[in-house]
Amino acid sequence: MALNALGRHIALVGYMGAGKTTLGAQLAARLDRPFYDVDREVEEAHGAIWDLFAERGEEAFRAIEADFVRDVCHRTSPAVVAVGGGAVETRGLLRETGALCVFLDVDVDTAWQRVQGSPRPLAAEETEFRNRFERRAPLYREVADAVAHDLDGVTLAAAGIHHELGALDRLGELVPGDGPLALVADSTVMGIHGPRAQEALGDRIESIHELPPGEEAKQLRVVEHLWSELTLDRGGTLVALGGGSVTDTAGFAAATYLRGVPWVAVPTTLVGQVDAGIGGKTGIDVPQGKNLAGAFHWPSRVVIDEALLETLSERERRQGLAELVKTRLLAGTDLDVRAAAAYKAALCLRDPHDRGVRQWLNLGHTFAHALEAAAGFDLPHGDAVALGLVAALRLSGRDPSLLDELDPQPVAVDRDRAWEALLRDKKRTGGAINLVLLGDDGPVVEPRPSDVVRAALDTLIR
Repeated sequence: MALNALGRHIALVGYMGAGKTTLGAQLAARLDRPFYDVDREVEEAHGAIWDLFAERGEEAFRAIEADFVRDVCHRTSPAVVAVGGGAVETRGLLRETGALCVFLDVDVDTAWQRVQGSPRPLAAEETEFRNRFERRAPLYREVADAVAHDLDGVTLAAAGIHHELGALDRLGELVPGDGPLALVADSTVMGIHGPRAQEALGDRIESIHELPPGEEAKQLRVVEHLWSELTLDRGGTLVALGGGSVTDTAGFAAATYLRGVPWVAVPTTLVGQVDAGIGGKTGIDVPQGKNLAGAFHWPSRVVIDEALLETLSERERRQGLAELVKTRLLAGTDLDVRAAAAYKAALCLRDPHDRGVRQWLNLGHTFAHALEAAAGFDLPHGDAVALGLVAALRLSGRDPSLLDELDPQPVAVDRDRAWEALLRDKKRTGGAINLVLLGDDGPVVEPRPSDVVRAALDTLIR
């Protein structure tokens, strides 16, 4: 089973004071899911927990707790469930329900500070509290699919994203399953990071495949060649190591080879780590437009190792900065790589097939994709996105000087070809163009007349 909460309940487990109730409510709001706190629900139905313990004992409480967990996890609509600190006693049930279990880790000193003096029946005496903590800690890890410490960490875990410095060296542990692997990377990344990835994956590697660098990889002939080389069966996994072009192409190949095999994304660029490697959108280009052939195929896991960004050239870093700035504009606050990845992950979990709020991530991209197509895909994606953001900000009534750090400069492409590419864009409805803009209360998707959009596009071309 893929290590994400797409269509699955999320069960938060952890010791008393770990923050399950607080973070659970925040996560549910972020993902637009129902939230159930087991302790609170039990109290509403049966009275105070300490009274239950005193009158009927812990065993009776655990039985009531298990019944509620079972009931919630068998409901159709995926929810966030904060399970009581004794969830280790029901860990078999959590596996049975198919919920994604996230262990909220906390140190014992912090946990004690949070609960001491409370009426919790198992927090009356510090020594026993600490002893119970030590006994339970390994059991929480045993049941958990992922470990997290804060809201962004839980969000990433829910999306199947593992964020860790040095994670490339643990890739063999992080790729789910035990079947054979096909490692796919472009020639540049294979030379820089390929040896470490191969060492980490060990003898599970069945085949290694090199793609052309950059946007050249996103061509049908490249996918056809990759299809012909792959020898995986359906128990195998494709591992995509590289930037957005590699994860787009390899993910599309995984979506279509044998009608779909699992894959793992290991983005090595800033663009990949904050955007392209997240959310399961895969695709290739055709002469008429960017990403016009593709599929939604969520990776079994995404492994983000920011240490890999140290090898990027300044030019590559600038390309990724455009996507990071875009995400900051959408969120209305400053974000680092980890927080930007969590922001996108949340939108993708809420809207996995791009029919609602996930469209916000296209801020500036309708213009950017048109410029890239008009340039024969020779225009760097980040430069195109920076220009697209200029047009989006102007149409939103915002000051484009917010983008000064990107230094967007108009490009020399054929205006008619750019307009034709924009009209073929997936975001068009009838005679109007649906654009992501920034409203007073955040991102919105609104139609704009074609002549207005054409005029905005023309300002980006010299």
